[in-house]
Amino acid sequence: MSRPPHHGFSDREERLLASLSAGGTGFSALIGGLLAVVVWGLVAYATQLRHGLGVTGLRDHVLWGVYIANFVFFIGVSHVGALMSAILRLTGAEWRRPITRMAEAITFASLLMGALMPVVDMGRPDRLLTLIGHGRLQSPILWDILSITTYLTGSTLFLYVPMIPDLALLRHRYAGGPAWRRRLYTLLSLGWQDTPAQRHALETIMRVLAVMIIPIAVSVHTVVSWIFGMTLRAGWNSTIFGPYFVSGALFSGAAAVVTAMATFRWAYHLEDYITEAHFRRMGYLLIALGLAYGYFTFAEYLTPAYKMATAERGYLTAVFSGPLARLFWFTQLTGILLPVLLLTLPRIAWVPRLHRVPLLRPRPALAAAVTYAVATVVLSAAGPRMTMARVNLTALIPPWALPALVLWLFLAWLPVFHVRPIAAAVVASLLVNVGAWLKRYLIIVPTLLNPFLPIQRAPTGWAAYQPTWVEWSITAGALAGFALIYIGFSKVFPIIPIWETRQEPAPLRPAGQEGVPGVPAL
Repeated sequence: MSRPPHHGFSDREERLLASLSAGGTGFSALIGGLLAVVVWGLVAYATQLRHGLGVTGLRDHVLWGVYIANFVFFIGVSHVGALMSAILRLTGAEWRRPITRMAEAITFASLLMGALMPVVDMGRPDRLLTLIGHGRLQSPILWDILSITTYLTGSTLFLYVPMIPDLALLRHRYAGGPAWRRRLYTLLSLGWQDTPAQRHALETIMRVLAVMIIPIAVSVHTVVSWIFGMTLRAGWNSTIFGPYFVSGALFSGAAAVVTAMATFRWAYHLEDYITEAHFRRMGYLLIALGLAYGYFTFAEYLTPAYKMATAERGYLTAVFSGPLARLFWFTQLTGILLPVLLLTLPRIAWVPRLHRVPLLRPRPALAAAVTYAVATVVLSAAGPRMTMARVNLTALIPPWALPALVLWLFLAWLPVFHVRPIAAAVVASLLVNVGAWLKRYLIIVPTLLNPFLPIQRAPTGWAAYQPTWVEWSITAGALAGFALIYIGFSKVFPIIPIWETRQEPAPLRPAGQEGVPGVPAL
């Protein structure tokens, strides 16, 4: 690969840097939409501050709900940046160069949003000062605050230090540009001149940070798991919550990176940097993490279900066959099993033959899915009236219809994903993240709904949990805030490292042409 002149940029680097100033109607509409959602979330939070937590579905019985599910989700997603980047750096995985900064920026943005959620859950933000000033060292919640603060500091440094050479390049590029960019890049580049001594110091610091950030990252989500595991509640009394939470965090975080890779590749035309081979390698990582996470999930439920102790019977019945059963099985199937199948089955050689079967084409399957959705909505809306007439139309839909429909859709789209492996990876990653949030909800709410001591003489409705518009609005605002921070970062700093990709070895070979050195590829 030809090396560009000092402070000069190659054609593909110019395309990368064009993302710093690119805009347009679509971009403005996106930012405007995200800002509107954030403002709506702030309105909801102001309503909560004014009227108290009574405007939410939270009560003494279910004191944690959507807010803490958001907290665990954001902290989980934050794992991938520092942890995955550190491991790939230390193991010398050269293919990671174009994607490490994307992952590290995800850590930074998700930590900022995740750290806000406990404050929102407290109701009054001044209670945070009470927690810090009068917190007990025996409390895992205090440990959580300390570990998250440490992790945010460490991951910010881990994101910033490798950017210094790029900031120096931008300092020269924008020497005659906008004043705020010139001052920002000059300040943050710390006088970098790309001397051998500076390079040596940078690499040394990066190795030290990579070694330090791994235990910090692991400790953060382990401590989050201890908040549950050290509370005497049905469903939380488990010794595997530490590794279980860490594996789930890596699974959802890696999926978030795949989504970000596809989004930036499409939006900024970064096909020269992010190739199909990167999606394939991230797919391998997702498969491995998904299998580990699935194993921990199986172990989490098998042990108490086999014993079926009286205290945990209500909780297990609620998730296996009770009111939360649909959500539980949907989460397991679409959040773990389906993504792993999407990343593996389309690679099989006979998959394109499915397209020869007329019934196994996308259009008939989509038509059936639309018909099912319309029928379900119409029958559900007519349900109360028809039930009064002793005719329950929803019972006309057999319980096996939905699983059969999902299987039909899956088989119909397999040939499409065979020729579009990036689309398969993106769909799988989106399913993983949706399933990850639902799983956090299922860890929290069913347990709180089934305490060891049954609720007594409480007002009607307090024994149930139904999130209100305030909670959903704040959740939407947090997700939009995460997206705004992430997009804002990519508009100020190159989302792909320039100096590291200049040192990149030979490009990754196309799919199916890789192999062990000295051994012909299959």
